[in-house]
Amino acid sequence: MPSSATVSFYDPDQYSTIVRAADVENVITTKGKYAAKLQRIDFHQLWMQRSEQNLGQISRVKTQQDRVIVYFQTDFDQASIFHRGSELAPGELVINSLGAEHYRRATGAFRAGSLSLKPDALAHAGKALLGYEIQPPRLTRLVRPPAPAIARLLSLHRAASALAEAAPGTISHPEVARAIEDVLLRAMIACLPDQDTSARRRPGHDGGAVMLRFRDALEANTGRPMYLAEICAAVGVSERVLHMRCIEHLGIGPHRYLWLRRMHQSRRALARANRHDDTVTAIANDHGFSELGRFAAEYRKLFGELPSTTLSRSPYEMGAASGV
Repeated sequence: MPSSATVSFYDPDQYSTIVRAADVENVITTKGKYAAKLQRIDFHQLWMQRSEQNLGQISRVKTQQDRVIVYFQTDFDQASIFHRGSELAPGELVINSLGAEHYRRATGAFRAGSLSLKPDALAHAGKALLGYEIQPPRLTRLVRPPAPAIARLLSLHRAASALAEAAPGTISHPEVARAIEDVLLRAMIACLPDQDTSARRRPGHDGGAVMLRFRDALEANTGRPMYLAEICAAVGVSERVLHMRCIEHLGIGPHRYLWLRRMHQSRRALARANRHDDTVTAIANDHGFSELGRFAAEYRKLFGELPSTTLSRSPYEMGAASGV
C-alpha cells in the first residue's frame, strides 16, 4: 500500500534507524546541535527518500542486497558530498551495486535524495521502456546524465515531495501513487547509462580494500573504543598508508575519526544510561576520556550541550518523530 512519512530528528543514531534500503552509521564531523529531516515515500515498487541534515558527517553505508539505489544531491548550492573519496558533482548520480559498502562524506549542511527498487522491477522497466533488461551494476558507478534528463528527475522528485508534505492522503491513493511512480521511474531510467557504457574511473578505488578492512575492524569492536595502533594491526597496513586512505575516503585522518567515534559512543551511552545509577565520569572513562573537564568542553562543542544534559534527558526525548 502506498504511504508517505516525514520525520524530524535531533539525534543521528535515530536518523540512521529510519533510512530505507541501507544500513547507515553517521559520525558527525562539524560542531553544533544536530537536526535532520527525512521524508520517505513508498509507491508500489519504487521507494523514494529525501533528506536534509544540518551538520557535516561521515556516513558508513551498506546497501541492501535486494534493491538498486540511485543517490543524488537535491540542491546544488550546498556543501560538497564525497562518495568513496570522489566528489559528487552537481548533476551526477551514484548508482549503487547490490550490497555495496562504502563511506560517504558531507562537508557541511546538505540535502540529498534517492530512488530504489528491486532488480527484477528494474529489469522489467528497462525492457518496457528501452527494449532490454537493465541489470544492477557489478560495481557502484558515478555517472553524469544529460542535463535535461537529470533536471527532469530532480523536478519530479521535488514535486512528489511537495505533494506528500501538502496532501499525504492524496499521494497514498493507489492510482495517484501509480501515476507518480510511472513518471519518476521513466525519469530515472532516462538518467541511467547504456549497459555497455563503462563507468568513469575515479580516485579511491585502490584504497577500497583497506577501507573495507578498516570498517570490519570497527564493526567487530562496536562496543568499545579503538585506538590507532590496534587499528593498524587489525587492518594490516602502516599508519602512513591508513592515514592516506582515510584522508582520501573520509576527508580526515584515522586518529581524528577514531576520536569522533569515541565521542559518539559516549553520547550513545549517555543517552541510554540510567541517570540515577550512571555518571558522566564513569561513562567518559569507559570510552577512554580521563580528563572530565576537557571531555565536557569538547562534547559541548561537538553536540551543542553538556554531557550531563544528555544523561539527564529521557531516551525518548532524544528525537522527535511523527508519521512513522
